[in-house]
Amino acid sequence: MRVLFLHSNFPAQYRHVAAALAQNPNNKVVFGTKNRDASLPGVHKVLFEPSRAPHPNTHHYVRSLEGAVLHGQAVVRLAEQLKAQGFVPDVICGHSGWGPTLFVKDAFPETPLLCYFEWFYHARGTDADFDPADPLNLDDVARIRVKNSPILIDLYSCDRGLSPTQWQRSQLPLEFHPKISVLHDGVDTDYFQPNPGAKLVLPQLDLSHVEELVTYVGRGMEPYRGFPQFMEAVAYLQERRPQCHVVLVGSDRVCYGKSLPDGQSYKDWILEKVPLDLSRIHFTGPLPYGQYRQVIQASSVHVYLTRPFVLSWSMLEAMSTGCLVLGSDTAPVTEVIQDGNNGLLVDFFSPQQIAERIAEVLDHPSRMAQLRAKARQTILDRFALADLLPQHLQLIQAVANRSVPTQTANRAAQRKGFGTLPH
Repeated sequence: MRVLFLHSNFPAQYRHVAAALAQNPNNKVVFGTKNRDASLPGVHKVLFEPSRAPHPNTHHYVRSLEGAVLHGQAVVRLAEQLKAQGFVPDVICGHSGWGPTLFVKDAFPETPLLCYFEWFYHARGTDADFDPADPLNLDDVARIRVKNSPILIDLYSCDRGLSPTQWQRSQLPLEFHPKISVLHDGVDTDYFQPNPGAKLVLPQLDLSHVEELVTYVGRGMEPYRGFPQFMEAVAYLQERRPQCHVVLVGSDRVCYGKSLPDGQSYKDWILEKVPLDLSRIHFTGPLPYGQYRQVIQASSVHVYLTRPFVLSWSMLEAMSTGCLVLGSDTAPVTEVIQDGNNGLLVDFFSPQQIAERIAEVLDHPSRMAQLRAKARQTILDRFALADLLPQHLQLIQAVANRSVPTQTANRAAQRKGFGTLPH
């Protein structure tokens, strides 16, 4: 089978499935991306690059659409090169939203397309209007509506789609649900497994003496992932826990949502605003996978806060290590965590409650042991890569064959809590 993957960031959600397909010598796996770094054994990476950035004078409602069109145009040019080299895929797997999949059905009209739908934007009821301190105006509402344009084109033109969680699928227009599977990327539970009694020792940070370790992980440090609320909670926590240390993994940048108007980072802004003992707060920056795993394995309590938005891998990976996750009481989290059963939930907007529940975990380690075990079991039961990867491969093969997934696959998907594969 000849498979073409399309994602601006390599390998992203396709890490495991592309590598698994490439292990079969009968497959030829090509990955179109903008990312020049990294590689996967057996996967042939080919690069595309938009010819220019969106024009600064383009109306701001359609600037993101222009960017998507430019990405789609770059992929078409790449497709022409692949065809000239004799490569025509049997199936295309692409991430929808940024544009690489927009015109690929025109470049390969006989090839079925399986699109990964991560998010569909709404002005009301999810992430955009979640914070009452950050109200939307009509200009924002109109811009958000237009932001869905490339996703709507993909929803129409793709042969099948998938979303990683029920919550994320529920955001897509209802009329497209019959063609969209719910199938998570999967967590490598052999890699992300508990390491009882682990202490955190990194090349740049030795916390082997620390008994109370609170952790936070994010691609960026931003309101979408509750960074300001977490730092305010740390201030409350430091007043009552003089031995507690906090480790934050991630970049000092904004990945989702708005930046501060003066260009200041949220990290600098919060450090000016909130009195903190910085000797007990450790910003590691982004970490290699192995060091990141050490952080969550050594964690006493891992805090994961998010607006009603895309669910992060980090929360599930932390649960897989048997970490006690303190999550926000928001829809992406509550699909996985039940308060007092396999983790704890808090009000996203209450730093004081976040601090109090962290202290509750630190005060009752024995009582929390059962929650840790159930967190690990939740991932084994519902998100284990060993179970989900075969379902991904089966779905890709079904799309390539233009066939309906078998009843066996549907029953397996239902047992795992993912609904049914699409008919």
